[in-house]
Amino acid sequence: MSVTPVAPCDSSEDASAQQLCQARVVAMVGNPNVGKTSLFNRLTNLLAKTSNFAGTTVDRRTGTADLNEGQSCTLVDLPGLYSLTASSPEEQIARAFITGESECPPEGVLVVVDATNLQRSLAVAREAIQCGRPTLVAVNMIELARKSGVDVDLEVLSQKLGCPVVGVSARSGEGLDELKTNLRQLLQPRKMIVLSADAEPAELDCGACGACPFADGHRWASTLARESTRTGYVASDEWTDRVDQFTTHRFLGPVIFVAVMVAAFASVFYVAQYPMEWLDASFGIVTETVGGWLPEGDFNSLITDGILAGIGGVVIFLPQICILFFMLAILEDSGYLSRAVVVIDRWMRRGGLPGQAFVPLLAAHACAIPAIMSTKVIENRRDRLAAIMVIPLMTCSARLPVYTMVAALLFPSSPWSAALLFASAYALGMVAAFFVAWILKRSILPGEAAPLILDLPPYRTPSLSNAIRHAYERGWGFLRDAGVVILVISIGIWVLSTYPKLPEERFAEQIQTAGLNAETLEESDLENRRALAEQEYAVIGRMGKFVQPVFAPLGFDWKTSVGVMTSFAAREVVVSTLSILYGLGPEPEDESSLHDRLMSATDAEGNRVFTPATCVSLLVFFVLAMQCLPTQAVTKKETGSWGWAIFQFGYMTVLAYVAALIAYQAISRFA
Repeated sequence: MSVTPVAPCDSSEDASAQQLCQARVVAMVGNPNVGKTSLFNRLTNLLAKTSNFAGTTVDRRTGTADLNEGQSCTLVDLPGLYSLTASSPEEQIARAFITGESECPPEGVLVVVDATNLQRSLAVAREAIQCGRPTLVAVNMIELARKSGVDVDLEVLSQKLGCPVVGVSARSGEGLDELKTNLRQLLQPRKMIVLSADAEPAELDCGACGACPFADGHRWASTLARESTRTGYVASDEWTDRVDQFTTHRFLGPVIFVAVMVAAFASVFYVAQYPMEWLDASFGIVTETVGGWLPEGDFNSLITDGILAGIGGVVIFLPQICILFFMLAILEDSGYLSRAVVVIDRWMRRGGLPGQAFVPLLAAHACAIPAIMSTKVIENRRDRLAAIMVIPLMTCSARLPVYTMVAALLFPSSPWSAALLFASAYALGMVAAFFVAWILKRSILPGEAAPLILDLPPYRTPSLSNAIRHAYERGWGFLRDAGVVILVISIGIWVLSTYPKLPEERFAEQIQTAGLNAETLEESDLENRRALAEQEYAVIGRMGKFVQPVFAPLGFDWKTSVGVMTSFAAREVVVSTLSILYGLGPEPEDESSLHDRLMSATDAEGNRVFTPATCVSLLVFFVLAMQCLPTQAVTKKETGSWGWAIFQFGYMTVLAYVAALIAYQAISRFA
């Protein structure tokens, strides 16, 4: 069975398309790694927004470029591609946009080519010109070409192409004024440009090449590159080749890769913790202040425990997301990320995943949300879906409080055993991810991972400004797209945990039934008992008791079942939920108090609740289950369909349940 996802076309995408039809639009086209997006950032000065093409999940970035002399235009940065005639979604959408098949056609096309690698990047320029729109070619990285000994003759190149050609440097700003001047002229009424007969066979058309369009196009581009450069075409300099002997080496390459990735992603763990703690403390102060202003009651609880807690739960992800994408942008801009993909590809393909999936999988150990967002680096749709489906199986930081709690219950006086438990939990998630990827490629996502065909860009000094812009755009995109959904979920959890309200007389009856006197109880003890009774009486408590028979084979009592139910909104809330249910309040004074209470907890028959079998079962369930609804919202956004998000939730829940069942029954029988 094969599944073909179709992304819905929402009203915001329709509105974006209508705005483009009313603007003076120039489409930007070019290969990956030619500096197209850097040039886009230079021209728009961050006045840009990212959206999807209508009915797809393919990104397009639009921004307004000031062309001086009171003129401006709307630039549309199309996805990086190697051809307009191939069949990938990005290439099909780019071609349809340029020709006007999908929506209003642009008034002109700006093709960005790499001065240090003209042969590769001119092939797309040829196809773009053949599409019949007024075209301007920007030869980017012109200063790097000069340093490499390549002198590009822009006049010869313009004559051969039949369109204006400008040498620019997106990094330094060289040639930017001349580019703006040519963009103004491009938007003037003019005759459409086609290649002359001596430069291009007459029968060739955009998307209608002969039997071997890629070979023909690259032969043409190679010839033109030689004719328009005084020193001939240079693929890469000697320094790049010497470094690649180490970074792509069969044995040294993986070692270098691991060192670079550990250093990069350690920053996500350690650098992000400071702004995260600051944000957490800030929201704590805001919540306490607002709670003091408002009168006691449900409205106070809604604002503080529902809305503010929901917003805080969204914003606290920002440092990890921004730092992660900043580091990825630095690695990509430097040219190393392409080498890392080459090194790891041979290992990833055995599990049905491409080499490009390794970086998102590694990033998922910090948080699955930015990891899923980073799968955009995977060009093949099938491979991207496979990566998204298995990313949540990686152990993220939200699982760590649960691991700590279980480790303390199982090995309270053996740090080495607790450390081994942690390592086993991480390993279980990784093994499960590759197993699921292997199953997917033999079922609903058939086929092998796409062959890796990659041009290695030259090593460059990364641009900090571009990395900051990239981090900003991804962070803002997360708040804009996933934040609303996360906030709604948080408010929903608050409602389920608050209503219906426990009648006062019923609580008094429970106190009397327990043989206690409310007047003699300490105020803190009374409030904890009230919180427990309210939680049990509310919808979330009733749901826990209702589903407890389902979780009973895993060794969970109804209180643990409530913790599991609440954790489906966010994994880490299980600790605070169990703290409430076991009478310590939402925030125990210290970890040992919760540990002691859980260790001594017994059921109605007096049996210990958290036996070794139950603890292992709980750990396995949390390693494998999809217990993060914000991640589901991001999965829907990146796949364009709730169907994939529901499938991800379903298979992970079943996998977690079966694995936890096996663990509990096996340990109970043989322990």
